Amino acid sequence: MSSLLGKFAFTPAVKAVQTRKGSRDGYARMEEKGVERREITEELAGFIATQRSLFLATVSSDGAPYIQHRGGPPGFLKIVSPTTLGFVDFTGNRQYISQGNLAENPKAHLFLIDYVHRRRVKIWGEARIVEDDPELIERLMPPGYDARPEQVLLFDILTWDINCPKHIPQRIEAEDVARALDERDAHIAELEAEIARLRAEAAGSSS
Repeated sequence: MSSLLGKFAFTPAVKAVQTRKGSRDGYARMEEKGVERREITEELAGFIATQRSLFLATVSSDGAPYIQHRGGPPGFLKIVSPTTLGFVDFTGNRQYISQGNLAENPKAHLFLIDYVHRRRVKIWGEARIVEDDPELIERLMPPGYDARPEQVLLFDILTWDINCPKHIPQRIEAEDVARALDERDAHIAELEAEIARLRAEAAGSSS
């Protein structure tokens, strides 16, 4: 049995390169084990729930690649079914390159990266744009988020893979840094108030 990753990612050309560079045997053994990664696991769901950003790759009918960034509050990427993800597509610069590409070629890829914990997830699949469905938009729209929804992108997962953390720079979200600094300042204020109280008590007892 071959793995789904081998089926969708390891094309004959990819396998030829793996063979030439010495990594084919290891991946062949993985394929023989029949690792099936299509459904969203608890681990993947937890990863998705914290993401503020993603990259969507599409390709035109004549093979021109295009990568589009999408972002929102944590959890803006929603789990619609065990093998389907979705997010609200907010009004932007109205180029519609991704949408045009998907109209001709539904094959797409999602790339998610967590810089804080140095983790990344690659997801192969097919995507489609859903227009004029206010109920679906309401279901997937992040509550309280200041953006104008236009449509929804649904992504049907074919397979996914988690990569090692090598060479991922560790970066901290500005919101998390601000929160940590606020907590630090509040703690310092508490300590200063306690020091002032103890000094006042010491001065009173010595007079």
